[in-house]
Amino acid sequence: MGLLERLFGNSTKKERNTMSNIKLAIIYYSSSGTNYQLAKWAEEDAKEIGADVKVVKVAETAPQAAIESNPAWKAHVEATKDVPEVTLNDLEWADAIIFSVPTRFGNMPSQMKQFLDTTGGLWFNGKLANKVVSAMTSAQNPHGGQEATILSLYTTMYHWGAIVATPGYTDPVTFAAGGNPYGTSVTVDQNGKMVEDVQAAVKHQAKRTVTVAEWVKKGNQ
Repeated sequence: MGLLERLFGNSTKKERNTMSNIKLAIIYYSSSGTNYQLAKWAEEDAKEIGADVKVVKVAETAPQAAIESNPAWKAHVEATKDVPEVTLNDLEWADAIIFSVPTRFGNMPSQMKQFLDTTGGLWFNGKLANKVVSAMTSAQNPHGGQEATILSLYTTMYHWGAIVATPGYTDPVTFAAGGNPYGTSVTVDQNGKMVEDVQAAVKHQAKRTVTVAEWVKKGNQ
């Protein structure tokens, strides 16, 4: 048995064979489109195994002048104007949640943090406990804080009492996408193009998140 077989065993086969009735919220923030694309890939892949999926964005809080000064940012805001903004009801509805955000100084963007800071009432009433969560991110260089950004999101999730479902090294696609075990991360060049091919890693992470949520939901019945 080779190293990859010892690492992965039959876990990926079991996950891919799962047909789900899980409700998945994919919550993203994106200024120029990268994390929106990651969210849409995750949506497609989760739907393949039967999940009920919502893709929602956090509210944009940047000044309009800042958005207007960046053509790519302005174009993306216009292109996604019909994507609904996340509400607390979406969190309560979901069995599982995937977050996708860019890196800001090794941390989540303020837009996402502002939304998470409104979840205190749900947390206090135990409405966020046992949600299965996972996260993805992007940055403009390979060591631009991707891992720290994902971990900053997970810190909040630990306070919720959520169950963090990382991709780990449960499938070889993690290595092909840069090897981040905490969640899919991608480098974006100066032209806004993704450097690594991470679509397969997103697919694995989405399906794994839904599958773990299915295990949790069955265990609570």
